[in-house]
Amino acid sequence: MATQHQPPHPGAILREDVLPALGLSVTETARQLGVARVTLSRLINEQAGISPEMALKIEAWLGPENGGRAELWAGMQLDHDMWKARLKSRAA
Repeated sequence: MATQHQPPHPGAILREDVLPALGLSVTETARQLGVARVTLSRLINEQAGISPEMALKIEAWLGPENGGRAELWAGMQLDHDMWKARLKSRAA
């Protein structure tokens, strides 16, 4: 069975696509989301995942009509986590 392509971490999507498209800094984005800068920094540097609570904050921030649906962001996180778990289970 072929190894599937690694799904992107949702933090990478925020870092590489969303923030540049909006012209926002990490500090300003964290302020708009209502989270600590370090919390957002850990997320966009792929050191933390998107929690359901953060997915809801992103939905409220971007709006569902602009790609901000909480389920989309939570699903990206699940896809990424499952990919990592499959790799780990194959290695065991």
